[in-house]
Amino acid sequence: MTTETATPGPRVLFYVQHLLGIGHIARASRVANAMQRDGFDVTLVTGGLPVPGFPADGLKHVALPPIAVGDSGFSGLVDINGKAVDDSFKQLRTTLLLNTFEEVKPDIVIIEAFPFGRRQVRFELLPLLQAIEQSRPRPLLMTSLRDILQERNKPGRDEETIELVKKHFDTILVHGDPNFVKLEDTFPLAHEISARVVYTGLVAPEPPPAPTEQYDVVVSAGGGAVGAQLIKSALEASNIVDDVNSWCLITGPNMPQPDFDAISAQANDKVSVFRFRKDFPSLLSAAKLSVSQAGYNTVCDILRAKCRSLLIPFAVGGETEQGARAERLAKLQLAHVLQEDQISGPAMADAIRQALALPSPDSQNLDLNGAQGTAAILHKLYQSR
Repeated sequence: MTTETATPGPRVLFYVQHLLGIGHIARASRVANAMQRDGFDVTLVTGGLPVPGFPADGLKHVALPPIAVGDSGFSGLVDINGKAVDDSFKQLRTTLLLNTFEEVKPDIVIIEAFPFGRRQVRFELLPLLQAIEQSRPRPLLMTSLRDILQERNKPGRDEETIELVKKHFDTILVHGDPNFVKLEDTFPLAHEISARVVYTGLVAPEPPPAPTEQYDVVVSAGGGAVGAQLIKSALEASNIVDDVNSWCLITGPNMPQPDFDAISAQANDKVSVFRFRKDFPSLLSAAKLSVSQAGYNTVCDILRAKCRSLLIPFAVGGETEQGARAERLAKLQLAHVLQEDQISGPAMADAIRQALALPSPDSQNLDLNGAQGTAAILHKLYQSR
């Protein structure tokens, strides 16, 4: 009698580097989990500060020595202690990444954002691209993109991106619905690489279970590193809006402790303050309104929960991605928008009233199954090869 053994699925090395918020690692984790459920052997490589709950248990994970952005903005990188990274630190990360590539021997490599973003870590990604090109057999190489890209102001950046894509990348996985936004809407040279672009659908969570608690308004600030003013204005609005009986303020795990303590101390009896809620999607499914920034993952949670939303897009330092997303959702009557530079308690209260008057978002028809869609696309591309 012979015993059949299951054929191992294609090996995938998935690299993701989050620098400020938690959106990149959250989206990558959803995709990685879906790939693993669909039979892929996935190793997720991360390079940012640790985030509770990501990646999920049961997923192979290699954590490079973490880096984040410093006080000087995205151009400066610091380690977990806030010290500027030097050449020896960069070389350590590069060596660990290349060693992981050699150990995994992947059939498919996915690099989140690069070369459309994450130029700050090209010190380790360019050597990885070289190692991929020298491998025999060479793995398929893909980049994983959110639906809307940050506008580039520096001349030559888009052309440099196109050159790297044409030289190294087989496929561009755009985690979006082309009926909502297309790559060419925020990347002017997309027509030059259109044959490599595949839309996966938006990477939303699975439909959430029923919540164990219920709040009328759920206010969230993503990772929390830059959301203190949003939370503080919502707290002030809770004293102005009379017809909302319960508020849930989720500050995010990265909100500075003094800000969190001050908000908690000022909360009235209608307001509950949390750093993080694992059941955030469930809370949205029972809420009358979500108040948040317009990051990719938060918007996907809102759309999946079919919840009315007030969006305050992050716009500091010339950021354009969240503003573009919020504007498109507003045109579909799926959100009301309050600009970040107009935020205050009274303005927040007025915007909340307008958002509560929006029609029910039950009828939106966007593709929210991007995690499963990515897995199906990878199977097709791998088998066709």
